[in-house]
Amino acid sequence: MMRKKRVLVVGGTGYLGQHVLQGFSEIQATTPCDLAFTHHSNPPPPALLTIFPHLLPFHVDLKTGQGFQAISQTFGPPDVVINCAALSIPRACEMDPAAAMSVNVPSSLVNWLLSLEESNSLLIHLSTDQVYEGVKSFYKEDDETVPVNVYGKSKVAAEQFISEKCSNFAILRSSIIFGPQTVSPVPKSLPIQWIDGVLSKGNTSEFFHDEFRCPVYVKDVVAAILALSKRWISDGKQTKLLLNVGGPDRVSRLQMAETVADIRGYNPSLIKSVSASTVDRGVKSPADISMDITKLVQTLGVTPTSFRDGVRLTLSTEVKS
Repeated sequence: MMRKKRVLVVGGTGYLGQHVLQGFSEIQATTPCDLAFTHHSNPPPPALLTIFPHLLPFHVDLKTGQGFQAISQTFGPPDVVINCAALSIPRACEMDPAAAMSVNVPSSLVNWLLSLEESNSLLIHLSTDQVYEGVKSFYKEDDETVPVNVYGKSKVAAEQFISEKCSNFAILRSSIIFGPQTVSPVPKSLPIQWIDGVLSKGNTSEFFHDEFRCPVYVKDVVAAILALSKRWISDGKQTKLLLNVGGPDRVSRLQMAETVADIRGYNPSLIKSVSASTVDRGVKSPADISMDITKLVQTLGVTPTSFRDGVRLTLSTEVKS
């Protein structure tokens, strides 16, 4: 009997982490695997363990690496590791660059993986579109990385660290991730739900017309992670991949708000168009970090959902719940 493959989700209680755990739980019939996740806050969310009782939780401090040894002993060396853990609020990173570097560069995680004997694991690491400078449209993976803030710099440092140290990795440069709320609701505000909440009150709100991203529906990010994991589990061929993971549409915050208003039937005059330069957010933000996702589609066969369809799916899920 072949043993089940072991999958470890680092940062499993965060927004993407919970969706990834849900994705792996849903494919157990076709790709059976043992699932574990790390959490930083104690204890792990009870709702998560109630809905997915087969999950093994581990308390880990990414800054020190404390807790990884328990995973080796109780769970065993993982075959696939998905690193969703990050300090991802740019302003918080700007205020504490040391914390940003110590969390966002996964040195304790990688050093632990390297210390495991007879271990051959694939590390799938979430990076960001904020590694790009933001001076043109539709960045490709081989374009130069010139981050304009500490968050972007910490993610570039992480990419370099992983590329130098790991023999098998996939780095996913993700745009804004949006979609339905998680099984155990996360405290941070979710982009579409936040816009919906503001407009539903009937108050006039300002949105930037001159900052562009390619927001990606959460289930498409999960689909990319599952495709990489399944491929690794089935053939174990050496993997050194860098992929842009965005949606197919380049949109501004203004266009995001207009899409929500149109789907919900809100008054479009509530939406005021302003320039990003009029607001001091305490951190420099790149103007246009839209991404070319040709490589993602060709390599993994994942076709990301259009922004409008993703918003519709997000809002219909919120109504149901």
